[in-house]
Amino acid sequence: MRHLMSPLDFSVEELDELLNLANDIEKDPKKYAHACDGKKLATCFYEPSTRTRLSFEAAMLNLGGSVLGFSSADSSSAAKGESVSDTIRIISCYADICAMRHPKEGAPLVASLHSNIPVINAGDGGHQHPTQTLTDLLTIHSLKGRLDNLTIGLCGDLKFGRTVHSLINALIRYPGIRFVLISPEELKVPSYIREEVLNRNHIPYEEVIRLEDAMDKLDILYMTRVQKERFFNEEDYVRMKDFYILDKKKMELAPKDMLVLHPLPRVNEISVEVDNDPRAVYFKQAQYGVYVRMALILTLLGIQV
Repeated sequence: MRHLMSPLDFSVEELDELLNLANDIEKDPKKYAHACDGKKLATCFYEPSTRTRLSFEAAMLNLGGSVLGFSSADSSSAAKGESVSDTIRIISCYADICAMRHPKEGAPLVASLHSNIPVINAGDGGHQHPTQTLTDLLTIHSLKGRLDNLTIGLCGDLKFGRTVHSLINALIRYPGIRFVLISPEELKVPSYIREEVLNRNHIPYEEVIRLEDAMDKLDILYMTRVQKERFFNEEDYVRMKDFYILDKKKMELAPKDMLVLHPLPRVNEISVEVDNDPRAVYFKQAQYGVYVRMALILTLLGIQV
């Protein structure tokens, strides 16, 4: 039995297989429409979510399976004090696979150690968000045709953004990757990412404060929101939230084939006027999230079509 806690749980070869399966699902969804007949997915979400939870549910329903679960800690026995390890033991009696989001780092890992079914980390605090990373990799691979030899700009909240941390960890395994880290001083990428991931693996990167200074050199611009829920006080959040706004004027500085990704939800960091730019692919990215989660469910359940 296998779990997914981090994008690094799959080798590069296994990732390639997963992405190829997701591409095949995109091309021929009918072929997979009954692959999970009789199987159940439990979505255990201790934190609010729209895209991740609903895309997991859509993925399982598209495969012919069914879904059960809860969408907040308040609507589960966690409100009564039940531990994650006890919850997953119970869920293992009801479902074949579980997707878990939790505000505490490491909670899905704890669940996986006590589970009789595969557990997928659907986001744990500011730590990891592996299925978003799989979505990002599929989007880049499908639209750029490669995952190597790319200059990737990561913009916004690089300190608390778990999507950013997961994506850096995943992409450094491909040759020719270079990062431009775009953030205010207060939201720079954590020192452990800089030292243990980028420097240790000799990955070229630069840190800039102004988005305008980075636009002309990027193949991918990965925008993130400043996350109110990760701040300890309202004042700091208000000061930071409007630091970067991608608009038409800034897009004019970018290469014609640069792609703009965003894990969503956005607040105001991408102006709606950018939505019609063919380089803006964040809504397409959300669709890719369904395909890659379908591929992941099939892989972890060991189902071949």
